[in-house]
Amino acid sequence: MSKVITSISDWRAIRQTFEPAQTVGFVPTMGNLHQGHQSLLTQSRKENVISVLSIFVNPAQFNDTNDLAKYPRTFEADCQIAENECTDYVLFPNNDELYPDSCRYQVSEQEQSLILEGKSRPGHFTGMLTIVLKLLNLVKPTRAYFGEKDFQQLELVKGMVDALFLDIDIIPCETVREPSGLAMSSRNNRLAPHERLLADHFAQALQQFTSKETFIDYLEKQGISVDYVETWQNRLLAAVHIGKIRLIDNVILET
Repeated sequence: MSKVITSISDWRAIRQTFEPAQTVGFVPTMGNLHQGHQSLLTQSRKENVISVLSIFVNPAQFNDTNDLAKYPRTFEADCQIAENECTDYVLFPNNDELYPDSCRYQVSEQEQSLILEGKSRPGHFTGMLTIVLKLLNLVKPTRAYFGEKDFQQLELVKGMVDALFLDIDIIPCETVREPSGLAMSSRNNRLAPHERLLADHFAQALQQFTSKETFIDYLEKQGISVDYVETWQNRLLAAVHIGKIRLIDNVILET
C-alpha cells in the first residue's frame, strides 16, 4: 500500500532509512492524475527499488489566480492510481511547509524561460523551477520522470540539474495521447463537447503540419485562438485557447 506523507520532517526521517544501494524514482505532479502521469509512475516502478510520487498544486507557477482556483483536486483518486502502480510513497506537503520563506528565495533562468510559455506566462518557470528544486532536494531521487508534453519545462529542469550539479538523472517520457491524438492533460476534462472536438482537430493538425504558417492559418480557420506556434529544439510547439481552456502540445520535426 502507498504510504501518504504530509510532513516534511516525517519524510526526511523516512528518507534516511533508505539504503545507499536502493535506487529511488520520483514523479513530481500537481495531482489530478491521468494516464500520462500513470505512465511515469509505471516507468519509475520498473526502473527503481523505491518509487515516490509528490502531489502539490504550486501557487508560485500560476500567473492566473482563476486558473489556480479551478485546478482540480482529486487526492483520493490520485492515491488509488499510485496504489495501482505500486508506488511506495505519496508526498503530500502543504504550502507552509514547502515555502517557509514565503517564496523569498527563488530559482530563475535567464534565457530559455523567457520564450514560448515563459513569454505567455511571466513568472511561471521561476515558480516551477523553485518547487522542483525543493522537491528534488527533499526526495533525493536517483531518477526523476517528466513528460515530453511539457517540453520546455523538461528542458529547463534538465538544464537546472546540470547547472547546479545535482546527481540526478532526468528521464524524458513520451507524451501519452488519447485515441483522437489529443495529449493527455488535466485540462481536457474542462472542455465542453464542442470544444473537445476542436481540441482533437488541434492535436491531429499538429501531427500533420511542419510549417508553422500553414498550421496557424488552419487553426484560425477552425476558430481556435493561437497563443503561439514556434519551432524550437527541433520541435514544433504550440499553445492555443479553446474557449477558456489553454492547451499546449509539441511534436518532433523530421530532419
